[in-house]
Amino acid sequence: MAQSQTAPRRFSVYARDLGAHHARLIEERSIEAAAVAYIEDLHGAPAGEISIVVRDVETGHDHCFRIDLTTGATASCG
Repeated sequence: MAQSQTAPRRFSVYARDLGAHHARLIEERSIEAAAVAYIEDLHGAPAGEISIVVRDVETGHDHCFRIDLTTGATASCG
């Protein structure tokens, strides 16, 4: 079995509507995987669309994803 080339990184992830004080630290191999892990564990997620902010703890760089929870479609919050 081949090992992944990318080591897990730490991300601070939160739903934009809830605010950064609801952030969770998540260790994943990519920004996208961290967003998915956060949503999978989100209790009481709203129906429809949600915006997730993912911050790379090491670099401080933020990414925002708008995710349609009914279709799985994603886009940048841009």
